[in-house]
Amino acid sequence: MDFLLSDEQKMIYDYGESLAKTYDRAYWMEHAERRAFPVDMYKQIAADGFVGTMVPEQYGGSGLGMVEMALFKEGLSNQGVPLLSLVVGACMSMSVIGKYGSEEQKQNYLPAACSGDIRFCFAITEPDAGTNTIKASTIAKPTADGRFKLTGRKTYITDALESDYALVVTRTKPHTEVARKTDGFTLFIVDTKSKGIEMHPIPVSIPLPELQYQVFFDDVDLGPENVLGEVDKGFDILFDCLNPERILVGSISCGIGRFAMDKAVAYASERTVFKGPIGAYQALQHPLAKAKTEIELASLMTRKAAWMYDQKMECGGEASMAKYAAAEASIHAVDASLQCFGGNGYTKEYGIFDLYPLARLFKTAPLNSEMVLNYIGEKVLGLPRSY
Repeated sequence: MDFLLSDEQKMIYDYGESLAKTYDRAYWMEHAERRAFPVDMYKQIAADGFVGTMVPEQYGGSGLGMVEMALFKEGLSNQGVPLLSLVVGACMSMSVIGKYGSEEQKQNYLPAACSGDIRFCFAITEPDAGTNTIKASTIAKPTADGRFKLTGRKTYITDALESDYALVVTRTKPHTEVARKTDGFTLFIVDTKSKGIEMHPIPVSIPLPELQYQVFFDDVDLGPENVLGEVDKGFDILFDCLNPERILVGSISCGIGRFAMDKAVAYASERTVFKGPIGAYQALQHPLAKAKTEIELASLMTRKAAWMYDQKMECGGEASMAKYAAAEASIHAVDASLQCFGGNGYTKEYGIFDLYPLARLFKTAPLNSEMVLNYIGEKVLGLPRSY
């Protein structure tokens, strides 16, 4: 197995360092604290060809794979810039349309999305169903004229109001009326400005430029042209969205952990207390060394999962292990770094504590660690189902 990156892959991984010369962590935090999307940064990323990383070239993208997308996200996060909208938009929505969309859908949406002129969000979570997507109650009911009426609600939808379109996971048949529990799902491309859609922001404590929303659908009119794939057969497409999400969360977590540790190493090498720099003390060295080891191990699993995805191999176990390991490693890295800074770690000037809520988020979302471990226990180890 070759662990070396190609020249193109190294360029993709190093892109975050190049972007940070203009749009750095300070720029990102300024927008995060204002709850304002970093439009200029996003436009620059689009112009440089990275929004369309996984979109076929004939539709304005780069035609690359999950490995390159993971490297791109990890490289950005190494600079303290996670930009979550690129997960739900560029990967979970645009690449899926590129893979499963009709020719008309690809032509209509992808070139404009790759250039940054339109944005996508992904709507799956519901307030009642939560992790149990099978029990989703949002439904697009077929009408006599071959159209659909979408009714229901979604919650914690990242970047919903600011996006032009949403890829909405819904049922076209209730779970009580299907032979198999995975039947009756359909994905729709929905114009977020359609009549019957209402959105309310959800205030969260984490400093992020992307807002979270509750989204309500009240008899939203949809046609066959809005269906992604086949009616009632959307569950396979849905699963093709979830593994990439977990892989990219692994990439982000690894990058955030590295960003924190880089700052801590620089500080601990210069900060002198008693006889010399505090970085010489094993009480600070060992937690950082342990965190570094955990981050690099998680990064390897993340890249393995991405490679398996590109090879069209089953990678649910690897994607889940990558997400779990990276989230834990990121928390440990930020915590060890915070300890190095002492009181200074809680100041805005040093910006270390600001990283903790984001690192901690990924232990809960997009799938909490307990459910990830349940999946690994059942699907990887072969243990009896626990829920």
